[in-house]
Amino acid sequence: MIIVYTGNGKGKTSACVGQAVRAAGREMRVAFGQFMKRDGRAGEQKILRELLAPSRFLAGGEGFFRREEDRCRHRAAARIVLEWAAEQIDMCDMVVLDETLYALDAGLVSRAEIEGLIAAARLAGCHLVLSGRNMPSWLAEQADLITSMGEVKHPLRNGVKAAPGIEF
Repeated sequence: MIIVYTGNGKGKTSACVGQAVRAAGREMRVAFGQFMKRDGRAGEQKILRELLAPSRFLAGGEGFFRREEDRCRHRAAARIVLEWAAEQIDMCDMVVLDETLYALDAGLVSRAEIEGLIAAARLAGCHLVLSGRNMPSWLAEQADLITSMGEVKHPLRNGVKAAPGIEF
């Protein structure tokens, strides 16, 4: 199954973590990779590494992609996550790739690369979970399950900074 968590609201990564925990609780082999996010920066990283084993967790990002002069560095990091994910698909029952759509929208991964992962997952019988904003229509057509998170109210709109354990 191809599962996508998307939308402008908060909760996409949390949904991915929940999906991974649920599958691991059913003794499924789960791998969890993160595009964009640096290792050691988000609360879920420590617990996922412990739950899934170090080889089944990869935070391979370089942080927010803000400057075009950093494209090569961010693309190189994204390629590492892509290669790791391709290996995990053959060994796992579920592969979760958090912030895939951010990397896709920024042009750090290509449609062909994501479609290649989708095809490989279907062939291997591996569930593939993708997350991020700005889901393209071609992905919506290929996905089996899509959940869109919609923002209703967020403290950031009132000037409240991101909170540890809530946003990261």
